[in-house]
Amino acid sequence: MEEGTSKSPTHCGGTGPSFDYGDADPFQWDTREDCEVRQILDRIGDKWSLLVIALLDLRRLRFSELRREIDGISQRMLTVTLRQLERDGLVERTVYAVVPPRVEYELTPLGRTLHTTIRALVTWTEEHRAEVAAARQAYDARTPAPGSLSA
Repeated sequence: MEEGTSKSPTHCGGTGPSFDYGDADPFQWDTREDCEVRQILDRIGDKWSLLVIALLDLRRLRFSELRREIDGISQRMLTVTLRQLERDGLVERTVYAVVPPRVEYELTPLGRTLHTTIRALVTWTEEHRAEVAAARQAYDARTPAPGSLSA
């Protein structure tokens, strides 16, 4: 094993330059597939997971209710998203032995802690959306459109 190589398969450090960034190390979220931090960020950062977590913070919901509430999500994508959130311990699935079967989803205590963070992100977005829109407009005004001849 090379010097400086971690024995842990999920260790993400050591991929960037040998400069000490302290707690603000931009390389802490390595892009390798075996990096657990990156995997978790990818999971909770996708648009469907964020919407599911936000909706389940309000109350437990059935699959059909979630699908109705999330515009544009397919049945397959909602199924995949819920399974992955359940696997990560963020969502709990409860099956009731009735005919027809009833299945409900709710956030776990761990999922509720994540919702607090998501709420802070949404609040930041709401507070700064005008600034972001102005920055986009300024950027678009000075940058040629994709596919144009002037690059």
